[in-house]
Amino acid sequence: MVDMQMYWPVVLCLAGGTFLMRFSFILIMDKLTLPEALLRMLRFIPVAVLPALVAPAFVLHHEAGVTTFGGWERAIAGVVAVGVAYKTKNIFATIIVGMTVMWVLKALL
Repeated sequence: MVDMQMYWPVVLCLAGGTFLMRFSFILIMDKLTLPEALLRMLRFIPVAVLPALVAPAFVLHHEAGVTTFGGWERAIAGVVAVGVAYKTKNIFATIIVGMTVMWVLKALL
C-alpha cells in the first residue's frame, strides 16, 4: 500500500524538478548565441528521429510479450503514406490515407 503522506510530496517535488530543468534550458537558450553551423545541424534532428521512432511500427508487432513481423498490411500502408507525404507535404492527409489503407487491408486480409 502506498503511504499517501509521502506520495504527494514526492509527486510535487518531481514535478517541480522537471519544470525547473526544462525551464532552465529556456532561460539559458535566450542568453546564448549558437554558431550557425550548429543551428544548421540541429534542424536535421527531427528528420532523423521521426523515422527512427515510426519505422519499427511498420515492421514489428508486439502482442502478448512477443514481437513478430507486423504483417504486410502495415508495410504497404507505410509505403502508401510515404508516397502521400512526398506528394502532398500534408501531415493530416498522410495520416488519414495511411490509416485508411491499413484498416482496409486488415479488413480484407
